[in-house]
Amino acid sequence: MRSSAIRCNRHTSDYLCHACQLGRHVRLPFHMSTSRASRPFELIHCDLWTSPITSVSGHKYYLVVLDDFSHYLWTFPLRLKSDTFSTLSDFFAYVRTQFGVTVQGIQCDNGREFDNSSSRVFFLANGVRLRMSCPYTSPQNGKAERIIRTVNNTVRSLLFQGSVPPRYWAVALTTATYLLNILPTKTLNFSTPHLTLFGTPPSYDHLSVFGCKCYPNLSATVANKLSPRSALCVFLGYSPYHKGYICLDRHTNRTIISRHVLFEESSFPFAESSTPTLTDFDFLEESAHLVVLPFPSSTGMMPAGSSAAPHAAPASSPAAAPRAASTAPTSPAPRAATASSPAAAPRAASTPALPAPSAATTSSPAAAPRAAPEHFGRAVYSRRAAPPA
Repeated sequence: MRSSAIRCNRHTSDYLCHACQLGRHVRLPFHMSTSRASRPFELIHCDLWTSPITSVSGHKYYLVVLDDFSHYLWTFPLRLKSDTFSTLSDFFAYVRTQFGVTVQGIQCDNGREFDNSSSRVFFLANGVRLRMSCPYTSPQNGKAERIIRTVNNTVRSLLFQGSVPPRYWAVALTTATYLLNILPTKTLNFSTPHLTLFGTPPSYDHLSVFGCKCYPNLSATVANKLSPRSALCVFLGYSPYHKGYICLDRHTNRTIISRHVLFEESSFPFAESSTPTLTDFDFLEESAHLVVLPFPSSTGMMPAGSSAAPHAAPASSPAAAPRAASTAPTSPAPRAATASSPAAAPRAASTPALPAPSAATTSSPAAAPRAAPEHFGRAVYSRRAAPPA
């Protein structure tokens, strides 16, 4: 709609102002994507996340793989970025063996862990369609970015709930992945990814609170019949290779996998042993090294660059002679007066062997034209040149 009050000399053709593009260029908006795969493993979304700290198992990264059709999630903790390609090739073999299909397409970002010579040769040999986002355009890999945010939120919640130290994020990641796959999601009309991919509803009877107190049965490994039949442990999730629970014995630092476990879900050993300190969460700070500057104890004003005790520091330095020389002709009386004042007694006691500077300063030819320096303690402020002797 055009206004008759304001006329515009812009032509109807699409003309771009060069100066405006240089000064006001913004990114174009993204539109909501409604496309979705029609069968499992037709398209998978991948991304790599870097952890701020290294886990107890030595992992620094984790790879996320999301099936576009079933929304089923796989996460793989990694020690090095270079392990991404081998992990992806193992995942492709797992899909062929367990589901009898081949991954047809992969959507990832522009990282070198995905776009390299080895991965391109592998994708071409297996007929996999590679789709990458543009450089510095992470919204084009939005599904993988969004699932990483969901996973990290769940991992943090699990660690905070049980007061578990952040170095156990890898086991919390496994538990978070397991829980997200059996929980309803809005993407599937509140169905579960487990039901969509495997065709069977998940079970919730075996779930327990992450980080709570647990007692696994140790009767098969006790030394004798009078040894304890169990030990106080911390529940750290579910074993992906066993039908059992992962329990951590903090006294022996041993991981116990057992089916016979009793839980006390209202008690958390990490919270009872010690309260979290700031050093436990240093990885959340952007700058961990803080510089503390000393504040002068004197109540008087001090000029920039001066030390906390300007009168006691230049006792033996040769540079102190000209300064003392310039103050001798202008105010000889206050120095003598302060010797008997009660406030100056500690200062005079700390420097009993200082020589009188007046005799040396009167004969110095360089001291006469200089202005008296500013003493911010008990002396007089002056910027005028010293009067001739």
